[in-house]
Amino acid sequence: MVTAEQVWAAIGKLPDPELPVVSLAELGVVRAVEVEAGRVHVELAPTFLGCPALDAMRSALEEAIAGLGGEPDVEVLLDDAWTTERITPAGREKLRAAGVAPPGRRLLELDSTAFRCPYCDSSSTRLENLFGPTACRSIRYCETCRQPFEQFKTL
Repeated sequence: MVTAEQVWAAIGKLPDPELPVVSLAELGVVRAVEVEAGRVHVELAPTFLGCPALDAMRSALEEAIAGLGGEPDVEVLLDDAWTTERITPAGREKLRAAGVAPPGRRLLELDSTAFRCPYCDSSSTRLENLFGPTACRSIRYCETCRQPFEQFKTL
């Protein structure tokens, strides 16, 4: 019989489809796991409702649960807004190591010097483009090391 601990361990190994350096657990999109008589109910709070990776996340969760011998029941929460505060410290560090500046801990102005370069840690950065490769990222430029980098938007 599958346990909640086994499910959480499996979720910790599932990469986010758009940012595979972090797991779904580290991203904080899985809100709850309940196991009852082999049925595994997982609550998934997407980063935003129009997230193009939502179906891929749901499918990955269902496959992982089935692989553990459980009956998957993945519920997409429409009333639980995900925020960047839910990214774990380990997830933030993995983003930084991959060259994606993690989001700030609170809402900041877009041209704020609080956005640090993930390569040299300089706060001398500027917004290049509000629109990055996904809706949750923008493009910034470091004046110190002269590297462009992605900034995970603070939500």
